[in-house]
Amino acid sequence: MTLQSAPRPRRRIGLVGAGGIAVAHVPGLLRLGDLVVHSQDGAPALAAAFADEAARVGSTITVADSLDELLAAVDVVDVVVPTPAHAAVVRAALAAGRHVVSEKPLARTDADADDLVARAADAGLQLYPAHVVRWFPAYRRLHEAVTTGLLGDLAVLRFSRSGAFPTRVAWFGDRAQSGGIVMDQMIHDLDIARWVAGPVTRVSAVTVRTGDDEHPVEAAHVLLTHASGAISHVAGLWGPPHLAFSTEYSVTGTLGSLSHSSLAEEDTRADLATPTAVDGFLPSVDPAEDPYALELADFVAAFDGGPLPRVSAADGAVAVRLANAALASIESGQPVEVTL
Repeated sequence: MTLQSAPRPRRRIGLVGAGGIAVAHVPGLLRLGDLVVHSQDGAPALAAAFADEAARVGSTITVADSLDELLAAVDVVDVVVPTPAHAAVVRAALAAGRHVVSEKPLARTDADADDLVARAADAGLQLYPAHVVRWFPAYRRLHEAVTTGLLGDLAVLRFSRSGAFPTRVAWFGDRAQSGGIVMDQMIHDLDIARWVAGPVTRVSAVTVRTGDDEHPVEAAHVLLTHASGAISHVAGLWGPPHLAFSTEYSVTGTLGSLSHSSLAEEDTRADLATPTAVDGFLPSVDPAEDPYALELADFVAAFDGGPLPRVSAADGAVAVRLANAALASIESGQPVEVTL
């Protein structure tokens, strides 16, 4: 007689938040288990938009009326609420004994980010910031080129990220809440610069905001000095509504250079029906290799005892610290020394 193990219960995943970035997370989450959504606004509409997709992949998507109801019903939690609410929701999820994924930034302040890292460690729980750019092919390729020594010792790194100003929700434009372009958008490239070039010792930054409330434009430049002596220049732009999202980098070392331009490297074209649009505020992705789905799969695999993913809670806290150092430099007009 052959003994058969009982089938593993389907994983129950909680998604807290239903804004624009939730649209990027839901397809990957539905492939990993049944989804329960809670948000102060928009959860029923999000669930309805993805009902057909859920049925297609054999999952369910339901709505919880409260955060407590969601936490009681799920095994793990994915937090995609606005930045000012990250810390409170992550704390609640950790207190409920749940492993957590949190959209970037991990928190708005250094103190909150450090507190979340400490709480997760004290509770023996895993916490991962969704720094999805580490899963985009061009940036994964850059990291591999650096770690294998292909570029030699790094000297100068340049990163840029541009897109339309996110006017659809007012809190994005409020620097106190969102951290503005530096914390909300450029934190991706600050994280990548440290990922490939190592620890940062000094941060200098400038910014400009122009236009009016209807047509704002914000730009920033951040200069990072790495402990190795390498210099990273990070540029960000929130521009007019018609500005297409784009990213670029150029990294030079003693043995060569590597560059990337999303506008020049559109090697996949997809005309597919999607439940809802992301309004051009997020980069387009290859549906066959969706970075959002890949990162979430890695996080959940780690929750199940698999390999640790390529980003840690501590990495998320350092990214917050670098972004806040840049904001402090903008306010003071002086470089900020950092010890990380």
